[in-house]
Amino acid sequence: MTHRTHTHDTPRDTAEAADAAVTRRHRFGRLPERIRLEDTVETRPATRPDPARDTYHPDEWLIRYCG
Repeated sequence: MTHRTHTHDTPRDTAEAADAAVTRRHRFGRLPERIRLEDTVETRPATRPDPARDTYHPDEWLIRYCG
């Protein structure tokens, strides 16, 4: 059986601990406000496809890699 001795808090330590508890409760005492699901989604209008962008160019690889 292990015998433990407990230290006794002085009134000054108790007051400092109480102040720290109040400060901690003030800072972390409540959770942040919930974020609605609607606020987590970004919507943008779709753009129309550009036909000039999707055309085939046989020398594109040469322009892209060597030019």
